[in-house]
Amino acid sequence: MQRKEEKIGEENESSNHSIRVQGMQFAYEAQNPLFVDFNLNISPGSRCLLVGANGSGKTTLLKILAGKHMVGGRNVVTVLNRSAFHDTQLVCSGDLAYLGGSWSKNVGSAGEIPLQGDFSAEHMIFGVEGIDPVRREKLIELLDIDLQWRMHKVSDGQRRRVQICMGLLHPFQVLLLDEVTVDLDVVARMDLLDFFKEECEQRGATIVYATHIFDGLDTWATDLAYIQDGELRRSAKLAELDELKNAVNLLSVVESWLRSETKLEKKKFVNPPAQMQKASPFSSSPFMSSRHMAYYR
Repeated sequence: MQRKEEKIGEENESSNHSIRVQGMQFAYEAQNPLFVDFNLNISPGSRCLLVGANGSGKTTLLKILAGKHMVGGRNVVTVLNRSAFHDTQLVCSGDLAYLGGSWSKNVGSAGEIPLQGDFSAEHMIFGVEGIDPVRREKLIELLDIDLQWRMHKVSDGQRRRVQICMGLLHPFQVLLLDEVTVDLDVVARMDLLDFFKEECEQRGATIVYATHIFDGLDTWATDLAYIQDGELRRSAKLAELDELKNAVNLLSVVESWLRSETKLEKKKFVNPPAQMQKASPFSSSPFMSSRHMAYYR
C-alpha cells in the first residue's frame, strides 16, 4: 500500500515538469564520467537558459534530453513524462524538437540530409509534411526567408534561418536550442526570441536554450540552470536570483561565475594523483556511451 502511494506521488511529481532528470549518470567511452547523480526539473511554460563554460556539459545534456544518448544511474530522464531515447514517437510527433549542430534535414529512417545541396529553400521547407500552412507562412516571414535561395550558395546565416524554420514547423511542446542563433543578425535573433516567448505564453511550451549570447535575455528568460563540469551549480527562477538583483545585467552575473571557475582551474594540479580523480561508476556499467549507444535521428 505504501509503495503504491509512493508511485502515485512520483507520477504526480513528474506531471508537474516538462523535463525531469533525477540521478542521471553519463560518460563518453574511455573517459571519466561527465554527469554523476545529476538532477534537474523544468516546469511547463518555462524559458530556461542553460549556461556554463565550454565543455561544461550543456550540449551533452541537450542531446540526452533529445534522445541521442542513453543514460544510466537511477535512469529517470523524462520529457513530457516519456523517455526521449526509447519513445521515438515523442520526436516524430514534433512534441519534442532539438535545434543545434550542423545544418541538416531530418528524414526519419533515411538519416539526415545536409542543407547545402543544390536545391531551393522552398524545396526544403515545403518538403515537410503535415504542416499548418499558416504557421509555415508566419515562420517564413518571421525569418525573412527567400524561397528561391539555393542552399549551396547562401550564407551561413541564411542557411541557419532555413534550418530553424524547418525545426519549428511542428508546434513543439518542448524545444531544445543549442547556440542555434549564433549565425543570425540582431534583428532576426530578437524577432525569433519574441516568437519563442509567444509560444511559451500562449501554448504553454517549454524551451531550454544554451547560449553564450545574452543580449535581450534579462527579460526574456524565466529560469536559469548553471552547469560546471557536469554539475548543476545553480537552478533558479530568474526573478529569484539574488546575484541579479545587485548586478548590472545577467551577463555580468554569468561572467562572474565563469571567472571564478577559471581561478579554481588554475589552482588544480595539471596531472592530479589517481586518488584525486573522480571515481567512475561506469567501469562495469552498460551505460558507457559509444557509437553503438548513440541514437541519431
